Parts: sequence; structure tokens; C-alpha cells
Amino acid sequence: MFEIKKIGVFITLGFFLFLPGVSHSQSPKELEILSIGIRAGNNLKNVAIPPVEKIDFHAFDVMAIVGFPGSWEWPRGWEGRYRWYASAGMLKGSGDKGFIATFGPGVAFTKWDWNLTLEFGTGAVFVGKEHFGDQDFGGPVQILGQGGIFYHFTGHITGGWRFQHFSDATAYGSSSKGVDLNLLELHYRF
Repeated sequence: MFEIKKIGVFITLGFFLFLPGVSHSQSPKELEILSIGIRAGNNLKNVAIPPVEKIDFHAFDVMAIVGFPGSWEWPRGWEGRYRWYASAGMLKGSGDKGFIATFGPGVAFTKWDWNLTLEFGTGAVFVGKEHFGDQDFGGPVQILGQGGIFYHFTGHITGGWRFQHFSDATAYGSSSKGVDLNLLELHYRF
């Protein structure tokens, strides 16, 4: 099942890369820090991938987004760009606290005249604590899937919402469970 999802992601990215009418830009020519920020959120029972978590989780972290060289422009004003996401912070649940860090690649689509960005990504999660109350993550390394929508305010400020799911995809056994987080973010855009 996981392999089918991975193949679907590559086909979708390939479709966007070679879509007629898309122009490839070579600027900027190097990696650049796009934004840094803070975020916080929790799991919501109504905005989750079933089965839902056994306990309530809260997350707080700092994050950074790095842009890869090059971008794509569509005729209707959308710009696409590969990005790298990283964060480090704290996960709380059932009275327990633990370190959490995420990192991984993604793609963002921005329409500057609307001040709007849509982001999608994947990656890895490292949890410093594997057991929170009755919920067991199974192990310290988890698989990440995320997506979000962001608005660019004046003065280099961006705010938005990110849905983030991580789990071990039963790599540590069928009894482990993941977490769905709904995060509110505030970034400083360089």
C-alpha cells in the first residue's frame, strides 16, 4: 500500500514538471532560507486520518523552510518550487513530554497576486519519547506526510495552517499508532 502511494506522488510531481505551458526558471541559482517561524497545534478528532489517536496531543516547535534552486511558472500566475522543511520542538500528551524533530522535502505552489501558498511534503520524524500514556509510536523514527495553506501578509509575515500526519506505517508492528496534528504557523519571510 505504501509503495502505491509513493508511486502516485512521483507521477503527480512528474505531471506538474512536464505540464504544457509551464516554464522552468533557473533563478535563484542556489539554496536559500525562505522563512523561519514558530508553530503550535494539537490533534482534532474531526480533522484526522482514521483511526484517531487514543489521547490528546499538543505540539510546539520552531521551524525553517529552505528553497531549492529553480522554480516553475504557470500561465495563470502560479509558481512552483521545491522546498526543504525542518523543525524541532516538544510534543505533549497524557501528561508526558518529549522532543520531536521533523525534516523532509516538499513542493509549494504560490500565487503572488493572491498572497497564497499551498504546500505538500513528506519526510521523517524523530520522537524522543515513544510512549505517551496508552499510545505507543512503536519506535523513534516515523514517516511524515504534510500539507498546508498559507497567506503572505505585508512586512514579510506569513501565517497559515498545516495538517501533519506521522506514523510508522506498521514498521514497528501493528499495535503502534501515529498522530495527526493541526498546526497554526507564523513565519518571517526573507
